[in-house]
Amino acid sequence: MSQTVAQDRSAAQTETKLDVELRKVFKVYNGETAVRGIDLNIRQGEFFSILGPSGCGKTTTLRMIAGFEEPTGGEVYIRGELMTNVPPYKRPVNTVFQSYALFNHMTVADNIAFGLRIKNCGRAETQQRVAEALQLVKMESFARRYPAQLSGGQQQRVALARALVNRPTVVLLDEPLGALDLKLRKEMQVELSNLHQELGVTFVMVTHDQEEALSLSDRIAVMNAGRLEQVGSPNEIYEMPQTPFVADFIGDTNLFQARVETVYPEMLQAVTDKGLRVMVKPQDSWHQNPPSEIVVSVRPEKIHLGFPGDSTAIPLNSYEGRLRHMMYLGTHVHYLIELTTGDQITVLLPNRSDRPLELHSLVKLYWSAADCLALPA
Repeated sequence: MSQTVAQDRSAAQTETKLDVELRKVFKVYNGETAVRGIDLNIRQGEFFSILGPSGCGKTTTLRMIAGFEEPTGGEVYIRGELMTNVPPYKRPVNTVFQSYALFNHMTVADNIAFGLRIKNCGRAETQQRVAEALQLVKMESFARRYPAQLSGGQQQRVALARALVNRPTVVLLDEPLGALDLKLRKEMQVELSNLHQELGVTFVMVTHDQEEALSLSDRIAVMNAGRLEQVGSPNEIYEMPQTPFVADFIGDTNLFQARVETVYPEMLQAVTDKGLRVMVKPQDSWHQNPPSEIVVSVRPEKIHLGFPGDSTAIPLNSYEGRLRHMMYLGTHVHYLIELTTGDQITVLLPNRSDRPLELHSLVKLYWSAADCLALPA
Protein backbone atom coordinates (compact mmCIF):
# COMPACT_ATOMS: atom_id res chain seq x y z
CA MET A 1 0.00 0.00 0.00
CA SER A 2 2.82 2.41 0.87
CA GLN A 3 4.32 1.75 -2.56
CA THR A 4 0.99 2.71 -4.20
CA VAL A 5 0.83 5.94 -2.19
CA ALA A 6 4.39 6.79 -3.21
CA GLN A 7 3.56 6.14 -6.87
CA ASP A 8 0.46 8.35 -6.66
CA ARG A 9 2.49 11.16 -5.06
CA SER A 10 5.16 10.84 -7.75
CA ALA A 11 2.52 10.98 -10.49
CA ALA A 12 0.95 14.07 -8.92
CA GLN A 13 4.34 15.80 -8.81
CA THR A 14 5.11 15.05 -12.45
CA GLU A 15 1.66 16.04 -13.70
CA THR A 16 1.81 19.50 -15.23
CA LYS A 17 -0.89 21.82 -13.92
CA LEU A 18 -2.04 24.47 -16.37
CA ASP A 19 -3.40 27.89 -15.48
CA VAL A 20 -4.05 29.06 -19.06
CA GLU A 21 -4.79 27.08 -22.22
CA LEU A 22 -5.40 28.45 -25.71
CA ARG A 23 -6.74 25.92 -28.21
CA LYS A 24 -6.68 26.82 -31.91
CA VAL A 25 -7.43 30.47 -31.13
CA PHE A 26 -8.10 32.88 -34.01
CA LYS A 27 -8.93 36.57 -33.97
CA VAL A 28 -10.14 38.46 -37.03
CA TYR A 29 -10.66 42.24 -37.22
CA ASN A 30 -12.52 43.59 -40.25
CA GLY A 31 -11.35 40.72 -42.42
CA GLU A 32 -7.73 40.92 -41.19
CA THR A 33 -6.48 37.95 -39.15
CA ALA A 34 -4.53 39.14 -36.10
CA VAL A 35 -4.08 35.76 -34.40
CA ARG A 36 -3.83 32.60 -36.49
CA GLY A 37 -4.87 29.41 -34.72
CA ILE A 38 -2.41 29.38 -31.83
CA ASP A 39 -2.15 26.59 -29.25
CA LEU A 40 -0.57 27.65 -25.97
CA ASN A 41 -0.25 26.08 -22.51
CA ILE A 42 0.88 28.22 -19.57
CA ARG A 43 1.85 26.30 -16.44
CA GLN A 44 0.76 27.09 -12.93
CA GLY A 45 3.17 29.43 -11.17
CA GLU A 46 5.45 30.19 -14.10
CA PHE A 47 6.58 33.54 -15.47
CA PHE A 48 5.55 33.31 -19.12
CA SER A 49 6.32 35.97 -21.72
CA ILE A 50 4.75 36.53 -25.13
CA LEU A 51 7.38 38.24 -27.26
CA GLY A 52 7.28 39.69 -30.75
CA PRO A 53 7.40 42.82 -32.90
CA SER A 54 4.62 45.40 -33.07
CA GLY A 55 1.52 44.06 -34.82
CA CYS A 56 2.37 40.37 -34.33
CA GLY A 57 -0.78 39.66 -32.26
CA LYS A 58 0.75 39.38 -28.78
CA THR A 59 -1.40 42.08 -27.13
CA THR A 60 -4.53 40.71 -28.83
CA THR A 61 -3.68 37.30 -27.36
CA LEU A 62 -3.33 38.80 -23.88
CA ARG A 63 -6.63 40.67 -24.26
CA MET A 64 -8.39 37.40 -25.18
CA ILE A 65 -7.04 35.79 -22.01
CA ALA A 66 -8.22 38.82 -20.01
CA GLY A 67 -11.66 38.79 -21.64
CA PHE A 68 -11.41 42.24 -23.26
CA GLU A 69 -11.64 40.47 -26.64
CA GLU A 70 -13.54 37.31 -27.60
CA PRO A 71 -11.82 34.85 -29.97
CA THR A 72 -13.26 34.60 -33.48
CA GLY A 73 -12.49 30.89 -33.23
CA GLY A 74 -10.98 28.50 -30.72
CA GLU A 75 -11.20 28.32 -26.96
CA VAL A 76 -9.57 29.93 -23.91
CA TYR A 77 -9.41 28.02 -20.61
CA ILE A 78 -8.28 29.29 -17.20
CA ARG A 79 -7.70 26.62 -14.57
CA GLY A 80 -9.55 24.19 -16.79
CA GLU A 81 -12.71 26.30 -17.10
CA LEU A 82 -13.90 27.49 -20.51
CA MET A 83 -13.95 31.31 -20.63
CA THR A 84 -16.27 31.78 -23.62
CA ASN A 85 -18.64 34.72 -22.89
CA VAL A 86 -17.19 35.14 -19.37
CA PRO A 87 -16.68 38.92 -18.85
CA PRO A 88 -13.31 40.27 -17.60
CA TYR A 89 -14.54 41.03 -14.09
CA LYS A 90 -15.64 37.43 -13.61
CA ARG A 91 -12.34 35.90 -14.73
CA PRO A 92 -9.68 34.99 -12.11
CA VAL A 93 -7.17 37.36 -13.74
CA ASN A 94 -6.01 40.93 -13.28
CA THR A 95 -4.20 43.09 -15.83
CA VAL A 96 -1.40 45.61 -15.34
CA PHE A 97 -1.35 48.04 -18.27
CA GLN A 98 1.60 50.00 -19.66
CA SER A 99 -0.25 53.24 -18.87
CA TYR A 100 -0.99 51.93 -15.32
CA ALA A 101 -4.64 53.14 -15.71
CA LEU A 102 -4.72 54.62 -12.19
CA PHE A 103 -7.56 56.89 -11.09
CA ASN A 104 -6.01 60.32 -10.58
CA HIS A 105 -8.78 61.52 -8.23
CA MET A 106 -8.23 58.59 -5.85
CA THR A 107 -5.45 58.05 -3.33
CA VAL A 108 -3.06 55.13 -3.67
CA ALA A 109 -5.01 53.17 -1.05
CA ASP A 110 -8.33 53.87 -2.79
CA ASN A 111 -6.90 52.83 -6.16
CA ILE A 112 -5.81 49.51 -4.71
CA ALA A 113 -9.11 49.01 -2.90
CA PHE A 114 -11.26 49.79 -5.95
CA GLY A 115 -11.63 46.19 -7.16
CA LEU A 116 -12.40 44.90 -3.68
CA ARG A 117 -15.18 47.47 -3.24
CA ILE A 118 -16.69 46.48 -6.59
CA LYS A 119 -16.81 42.92 -5.23
CA ASN A 120 -18.48 44.20 -2.02
CA CYS A 121 -15.69 43.06 0.28
CA GLY A 122 -16.21 44.10 3.89
CA ARG A 123 -14.49 47.23 5.17
CA ALA A 124 -12.18 45.43 7.60
CA GLU A 125 -11.11 42.82 5.02
CA THR A 126 -10.56 45.54 2.40
CA GLN A 127 -8.33 47.55 4.73
CA GLN A 128 -6.32 44.47 5.68
CA ARG A 129 -5.78 43.33 2.10
CA VAL A 130 -4.85 46.84 0.93
CA ALA A 131 -2.30 47.06 3.76
CA GLU A 132 -0.86 43.68 2.74
CA ALA A 133 -0.65 44.74 -0.92
CA LEU A 134 1.06 48.02 -0.01
CA GLN A 135 3.59 46.16 2.10
CA LEU A 136 4.20 43.70 -0.72
CA VAL A 137 5.26 46.48 -3.12
CA LYS A 138 6.96 48.56 -0.39
CA MET A 139 4.53 51.50 -0.71
CA GLU A 140 3.09 51.66 2.82
CA SER A 141 4.15 55.28 3.37
CA PHE A 142 2.47 56.44 0.13
CA ALA A 143 -1.07 55.23 0.92
CA ARG A 144 -2.58 58.73 1.17
CA ARG A 145 -0.83 60.21 -1.86
CA TYR A 146 -2.37 60.65 -5.30
CA PRO A 147 -0.93 59.19 -8.55
CA ALA A 148 0.24 62.64 -9.76
CA GLN A 149 2.46 62.83 -6.67
CA LEU A 150 4.28 59.59 -7.53
CA SER A 151 7.18 58.76 -9.83
CA GLY A 152 6.75 56.36 -12.75
CA GLY A 153 8.24 53.49 -10.76
CA GLN A 154 5.96 54.20 -7.80
CA GLN A 155 2.90 54.28 -10.06
CA GLN A 156 4.02 50.93 -11.49
CA ARG A 157 4.13 49.47 -7.98
CA VAL A 158 0.62 50.76 -7.24
CA ALA A 159 -0.69 49.20 -10.46
CA LEU A 160 0.88 45.87 -9.43
CA ALA A 161 -0.60 46.13 -5.93
CA ARG A 162 -4.05 46.82 -7.40
CA ALA A 163 -3.74 43.68 -9.54
CA LEU A 164 -2.46 41.50 -6.71
CA VAL A 165 -4.93 42.61 -4.03
CA ASN A 166 -7.68 40.60 -5.73
CA ARG A 167 -5.57 37.44 -5.37
CA PRO A 168 -5.98 36.42 -9.01
CA THR A 169 -5.02 33.08 -10.46
CA VAL A 170 -3.13 34.86 -13.25
CA VAL A 171 -1.55 38.32 -13.41
CA LEU A 172 -1.46 39.70 -16.97
CA LEU A 173 1.25 42.28 -17.70
CA ASP A 174 0.87 44.36 -20.87
CA GLU A 175 4.28 45.99 -21.53
CA PRO A 176 4.41 46.75 -17.78
CA LEU A 177 7.80 48.50 -17.82
CA GLY A 178 7.57 50.18 -21.21
CA ALA A 179 7.01 53.70 -19.83
CA LEU A 180 10.05 53.66 -17.52
CA ASP A 181 13.56 54.96 -18.20
CA LEU A 182 16.34 52.40 -18.66
CA LYS A 183 17.80 52.49 -15.13
CA LEU A 184 14.40 52.29 -13.43
CA ARG A 185 13.33 49.61 -15.87
CA LYS A 186 16.28 47.43 -14.79
CA GLU A 187 15.44 47.98 -11.12
CA MET A 188 11.77 47.10 -11.67
CA GLN A 189 12.74 43.94 -13.56
CA VAL A 190 14.51 42.71 -10.44
CA GLU A 191 11.55 43.67 -8.23
CA LEU A 192 9.08 42.00 -10.60
CA SER A 193 11.13 38.80 -10.57
CA ASN A 194 11.41 38.83 -6.79
CA LEU A 195 7.67 39.49 -6.45
CA HIS A 196 6.84 36.58 -8.72
CA GLN A 197 9.09 34.21 -6.78
CA GLU A 198 7.64 35.37 -3.46
CA LEU A 199 3.99 35.01 -4.52
CA GLY A 200 4.17 31.96 -6.77
CA VAL A 201 1.32 33.42 -8.88
CA THR A 202 1.31 32.84 -12.63
CA PHE A 203 2.56 35.90 -14.53
CA VAL A 204 1.87 36.31 -18.27
CA MET A 205 3.75 39.26 -19.76
CA VAL A 206 3.57 40.80 -23.21
CA THR A 207 6.70 42.62 -24.33
CA HIS A 208 8.72 43.50 -27.41
CA ASP A 209 11.91 43.77 -25.33
CA GLN A 210 14.02 40.65 -25.93
CA GLU A 211 16.38 41.25 -23.01
CA GLU A 212 13.45 41.75 -20.63
CA ALA A 213 11.83 38.49 -21.72
CA LEU A 214 15.10 36.54 -21.51
CA SER A 215 15.96 37.82 -18.04
CA LEU A 216 12.52 37.41 -16.41
CA SER A 217 10.83 34.42 -18.01
CA ASP A 218 10.64 30.73 -17.25
CA ARG A 219 9.39 30.24 -20.81
CA ILE A 220 8.88 32.48 -23.83
CA ALA A 221 6.49 32.33 -26.79
CA VAL A 222 7.81 34.17 -29.84
CA MET A 223 5.06 35.42 -32.16
CA ASN A 224 5.28 36.61 -35.74
CA ALA A 225 2.40 37.70 -37.98
CA GLY A 226 -0.21 36.16 -35.68
CA ARG A 227 1.52 32.78 -35.40
CA LEU A 228 3.67 31.12 -32.77
CA GLU A 229 7.20 30.70 -34.12
CA GLN A 230 8.63 28.93 -31.05
CA VAL A 231 7.92 28.28 -27.38
CA GLY A 232 10.74 27.39 -24.99
CA SER A 233 13.00 28.41 -22.16
CA PRO A 234 15.16 31.54 -22.61
CA ASN A 235 18.17 29.29 -23.20
CA GLU A 236 16.35 27.25 -25.84
CA ILE A 237 15.03 30.34 -27.60
CA TYR A 238 18.45 32.00 -27.74
CA GLU A 239 20.80 29.06 -28.24
CA MET A 240 18.52 26.81 -30.32
CA PRO A 241 16.15 28.96 -32.40
CA GLN A 242 13.99 26.88 -34.72
CA THR A 243 13.46 29.48 -37.44
CA PRO A 244 15.46 32.33 -39.00
CA PHE A 245 12.92 34.81 -37.60
CA VAL A 246 13.53 33.69 -34.01
CA ALA A 247 17.32 33.69 -34.52
CA ASP A 248 17.18 37.22 -35.93
CA PHE A 249 14.62 38.65 -33.51
CA ILE A 250 16.13 37.32 -30.28
CA GLY A 251 19.43 39.16 -29.87
CA ASP A 252 21.81 39.79 -32.77
CA THR A 253 22.92 37.22 -35.29
CA ASN A 254 24.58 36.87 -38.68
CA LEU A 255 22.30 35.11 -41.18
CA PHE A 256 23.48 33.64 -44.49
CA GLN A 257 21.28 32.17 -47.18
CA ALA A 258 23.16 29.09 -48.36
CA ARG A 259 22.84 25.84 -50.26
CA VAL A 260 24.07 22.53 -48.88
CA GLU A 261 27.16 21.37 -50.78
CA THR A 262 28.45 18.34 -48.84
CA VAL A 263 26.91 16.21 -46.08
CA TYR A 264 29.25 14.57 -43.55
CA PRO A 265 28.24 12.15 -40.74
CA GLU A 266 27.90 14.91 -38.10
CA MET A 267 28.39 18.06 -40.12
CA LEU A 268 27.56 19.66 -43.41
CA GLN A 269 29.20 22.23 -45.64
CA ALA A 270 27.12 25.00 -47.13
CA VAL A 271 28.04 27.77 -49.56
CA THR A 272 26.50 31.24 -49.83
CA ASP A 273 25.64 32.99 -53.10
CA LYS A 274 28.90 34.95 -52.76
CA GLY A 275 30.97 31.78 -52.35
CA LEU A 276 31.50 31.74 -48.58
CA ARG A 277 31.86 28.11 -47.44
CA VAL A 278 30.67 27.34 -43.91
CA MET A 279 30.88 24.16 -41.87
CA VAL A 280 27.80 23.82 -39.68
CA LYS A 281 26.17 21.22 -37.45
CA PRO A 282 22.81 20.06 -38.90
CA GLN A 283 19.61 19.87 -36.88
CA ASP A 284 19.03 16.51 -35.20
CA SER A 285 15.61 16.15 -36.84
CA TRP A 286 17.14 16.13 -40.34
CA HIS A 287 18.65 12.63 -39.87
CA GLN A 288 21.42 13.12 -42.43
CA ASN A 289 18.86 14.31 -44.98
CA PRO A 290 19.00 18.11 -44.75
CA PRO A 291 17.11 20.43 -47.11
CA SER A 292 19.05 21.71 -50.09
CA GLU A 293 18.54 25.35 -49.07
CA ILE A 294 19.28 26.48 -45.51
CA VAL A 295 19.94 29.60 -43.46
CA VAL A 296 23.15 29.64 -41.41
CA SER A 297 23.05 31.61 -38.13
CA VAL A 298 26.10 32.56 -36.08
CA ARG A 299 25.90 34.88 -33.06
CA PRO A 300 28.34 37.85 -33.01
CA GLU A 301 29.67 36.89 -29.56
CA LYS A 302 30.56 33.37 -30.80
CA ILE A 303 33.07 34.77 -33.32
CA HIS A 304 36.76 35.25 -32.50
CA LEU A 305 39.00 37.90 -34.03
CA GLY A 306 42.71 37.68 -34.74
CA PHE A 307 45.30 38.95 -37.15
CA PRO A 308 46.57 37.30 -40.34
CA GLY A 309 49.58 35.17 -39.50
CA ASP A 310 48.55 34.44 -35.90
CA SER A 311 49.71 30.99 -34.79
CA THR A 312 46.48 30.28 -32.87
CA ALA A 313 44.86 26.92 -33.71
CA ILE A 314 42.14 27.84 -36.19
CA PRO A 315 38.87 25.86 -36.55
CA LEU A 316 37.24 24.95 -39.85
CA ASN A 317 35.37 28.24 -40.25
CA SER A 318 38.25 30.69 -40.70
CA TYR A 319 38.20 33.75 -42.96
CA GLU A 320 40.06 36.93 -43.69
CA GLY A 321 38.48 40.33 -44.04
CA ARG A 322 38.80 44.03 -43.43
CA LEU A 323 37.44 46.02 -40.52
CA ARG A 324 34.87 48.45 -41.95
CA HIS A 325 33.20 49.84 -38.84
CA MET A 326 33.51 49.69 -35.08
CA MET A 327 31.19 50.88 -32.33
CA TYR A 328 32.28 51.34 -28.73
CA LEU A 329 29.57 50.08 -26.33
CA GLY A 330 31.40 50.39 -23.02
CA THR A 331 31.52 46.78 -21.82
CA HIS A 332 31.78 45.49 -25.41
CA VAL A 333 32.96 46.60 -28.83
CA HIS A 334 30.88 45.94 -31.95
CA TYR A 335 32.83 45.30 -35.18
CA LEU A 336 31.66 45.06 -38.80
CA ILE A 337 33.96 42.94 -40.95
CA GLU A 338 33.80 42.69 -44.75
CA LEU A 339 35.14 39.33 -45.94
CA THR A 340 37.03 38.79 -49.17
CA THR A 341 33.85 37.24 -50.61
CA GLY A 342 31.97 40.49 -49.96
CA ASP A 343 29.86 38.99 -47.12
CA GLN A 344 29.61 41.24 -44.06
CA ILE A 345 29.77 39.85 -40.53
CA THR A 346 29.20 41.54 -37.17
CA VAL A 347 31.40 40.56 -34.22
CA LEU A 348 30.84 41.44 -30.55
CA LEU A 349 33.86 41.24 -28.23
CA PRO A 350 34.37 42.10 -24.56
CA ASN A 351 36.19 45.39 -24.06
CA ARG A 352 39.48 43.90 -22.92
CA SER A 353 41.66 43.73 -26.01
CA ASP A 354 45.33 44.49 -25.41
CA ARG A 355 45.92 45.03 -29.09
CA PRO A 356 43.50 47.61 -30.50
CA LEU A 357 42.11 47.14 -33.98
CA GLU A 358 42.41 49.97 -36.46
CA LEU A 359 39.73 50.84 -38.97
CA HIS A 360 40.32 49.24 -42.41
CA SER A 361 42.97 46.88 -41.02
CA LEU A 362 43.11 43.25 -42.17
CA VAL A 363 41.78 40.76 -39.63
CA LYS A 364 41.14 37.05 -39.34
CA LEU A 365 37.86 35.81 -37.88
CA TYR A 366 36.87 32.28 -37.00
CA TRP A 367 34.28 30.21 -35.18
CA SER A 368 33.54 26.58 -34.43
CA ALA A 369 31.04 24.60 -36.49
CA ALA A 370 29.25 23.84 -33.19
CA ASP A 371 28.76 27.58 -32.62
CA CYS A 372 26.62 28.14 -35.70
CA LEU A 373 23.20 26.76 -36.57
CA ALA A 374 21.63 25.41 -39.72
CA LEU A 375 18.00 26.52 -40.00
CA PRO A 376 15.36 25.68 -42.60
CA ALA A 377 15.24 28.36 -45.28
